[in-house]
Amino acid sequence: MKMTLKSLLSATALAMLPLGASAAFAEDLPPCDNCSDSMVLMSWGGAYQASQVAAYAEPYSKLTGVKITWDEGSNEAIAKMRAASEAGNMTYSLVDVEGPDSQRACDEGLAEEIDFDKDLAAAPDGTAASKDFGSAIINECFVPQIVFSTTFGYRTDVKEWNGKVPDNLCAIFDLENFPGMRALEKRPKKNLEWALLCDGVPKEELYTVLSSEGGVDRALAKLDTIKDQVVWWSAGAETPQLLADGEVVMGSTYNGRLFSAIVEQKQPIGMLWDWQVFDFDGWVVPKGLDEAQKNRVLHFLNFATDTQRLADQAKYISYGPARASSQPLVSTHATLGIEMAPYMPTNPANQKNYLVNNIEWWADNQDEVEVAFQNWLSK
Repeated sequence: MKMTLKSLLSATALAMLPLGASAAFAEDLPPCDNCSDSMVLMSWGGAYQASQVAAYAEPYSKLTGVKITWDEGSNEAIAKMRAASEAGNMTYSLVDVEGPDSQRACDEGLAEEIDFDKDLAAAPDGTAASKDFGSAIINECFVPQIVFSTTFGYRTDVKEWNGKVPDNLCAIFDLENFPGMRALEKRPKKNLEWALLCDGVPKEELYTVLSSEGGVDRALAKLDTIKDQVVWWSAGAETPQLLADGEVVMGSTYNGRLFSAIVEQKQPIGMLWDWQVFDFDGWVVPKGLDEAQKNRVLHFLNFATDTQRLADQAKYISYGPARASSQPLVSTHATLGIEMAPYMPTNPANQKNYLVNNIEWWADNQDEVEVAFQNWLSK
């Protein structure tokens, strides 16, 4: 199923449910027969994982007594799942991945296919899960949680900028008007698209150019213009910390990380929404689990991805829930009391220019492009 942001938001607009509606109230949680008493969940750490813990992992543990252990290795999820599968010892119960990695896991037979309407809770009004999630279900193995974006934060107090602040993506490549170190993820995804946009490639031609001979090299050549001014990050928490410490003046990271730095930590950081890159994040169930472990995982997923739990997660972090029925239940931050809408990537005010991660292209090309990118980095 092809992912489009427009179709997701259209479904959201149609979901007009009363506040407080829930797909599965705690008292309705059914028993779990022949289920293990522990799980190992792989996620991303930081503010996002904290939102998972608060919204549904901790409540589930309290209801069931299940012990949940976390592995903060999702940036290497496919490699870790491959290694565990080859060793015949799948140690992960459930793995949190971005859309393209879910496609790779599914294509490589590393993840189980999901019966969405059997395994996941319906919406409060009875709408089947498959319809409620809509285009967020990007393949048979992917259980959606949130829509998020990767975008840029910048220091608001850089003296050398003489009062100016970045107002478009290509400020990243403008060392004359915005001098200082940048932070970019140590992966080709998103960096290549941003480089081509700032090299004059129209949005609708990005993946045509990347697929053409010399297309990837063109993007790397644009990145070459700032390469000696870049700190490369591997974990989403790094850029907010680098910005807070003044070691970089601007950098990419997940919008939820920037929300935490700006709103919760009150750092002198601004958000640049121009050409934010949308993606879905969700769960995959690894193949190779024993029956008791798989039963526990499906029981947890039914609870953790219901309407109320995904709405609850959006109260802790500025990522939009993937269920249409969850959207109307999100209003203010769980502890700060502020309206969350201005900080959501799906807010129309933040969508003047945006990209949707091309899952099919990256699933087909990521390994080859990753090699080219790492070779370029080493030069």
